[in-house]
Amino acid sequence: MSGLRADVIGDQDALDGLEQHWWSLWSQCGSATPFQSPAWLLPWWRTFAPGDLSAIAVWNGNDLVGLAPLYLERHTSGLRLLPIGISLSDYLDILCAPKFEEAVGTLIAETVLSLKWSQWILPDLSGEAASLELLLPGIDESRSTCHAACPVLALAGDETLAGCVPARRRRQLRRALRAAQRRGRVTINRAEAAPEIFLGQLIRLHDARWAGQGGGVLTKSAIEFHRNALPRLAASHLARCWLMEIDGAVVGAYYGFHHRDRAYAYLGGFDPSYASESPGAILIGKAIAEAVQDGAREFDFLRGRESYKYSWGAEDRWTVQRVWTRSASP
Repeated sequence: MSGLRADVIGDQDALDGLEQHWWSLWSQCGSATPFQSPAWLLPWWRTFAPGDLSAIAVWNGNDLVGLAPLYLERHTSGLRLLPIGISLSDYLDILCAPKFEEAVGTLIAETVLSLKWSQWILPDLSGEAASLELLLPGIDESRSTCHAACPVLALAGDETLAGCVPARRRRQLRRALRAAQRRGRVTINRAEAAPEIFLGQLIRLHDARWAGQGGGVLTKSAIEFHRNALPRLAASHLARCWLMEIDGAVVGAYYGFHHRDRAYAYLGGFDPSYASESPGAILIGKAIAEAVQDGAREFDFLRGRESYKYSWGAEDRWTVQRVWTRSASP
């Protein structure tokens, strides 16, 4: 571990100052998702900042080779060390440059032990997460290997979806598109280049979808976060946003991501008065077809076991949660 050093970052400006180094590190990490990128986590911290920033940066000279974006939260049970991005992020993890992965993990663990906390909670770790290799000797740990289900569709074939989506679902999709076309001219256009316009439509449709039912996720603070994050995601070519119109009326919105060989379906909304035309399903079909064309191997529906995900042929992939507990704060 000679030559590596760890800094604990407790200042917003210092965290912002990591951005260029952070992108370089993130791009090296094969297990990293858009949820570990600075485009996602810097706006998250700036919007929510629910505790004391305690991010750990590991350096090799002037190169950032490790990053654990963490903060301390005061809880009735004591101080909890949590990952930045919790709740809104479907996957969480640390970043380690491949060449230094073992040494960086050891140094992050040592630095974490020097902080004052009663519990360190790392939820929603993918099966590839670097955090799965962390060791904290002498600290009690509990681990849940079935923490949250993220249904994933393996992609194959071409944009007809015949190689990956069940025949029944493809028939339903064709019927939905014909029903939409009977109501007027159907257009589906990419929209991340105009993030404010897209988010305005998504918010409107999402609110209409959940009006009087509860269950909507676009709170005032979440909207502020997405208004800061989406332009960054779009500029980094990570965002995939679509709007569907029937006769000029926007009836559906799809908000997702694409990174390397995986597409992610994050959020959607549709006009309930067009429910019979299934704009949400039509947009998912479009997103899957585009993901196939873009060379993705998988289409990740992210957390939640909603029945519609399985109708596309998705199968559960479970995240892991690790929790370390100290008997008393040091």
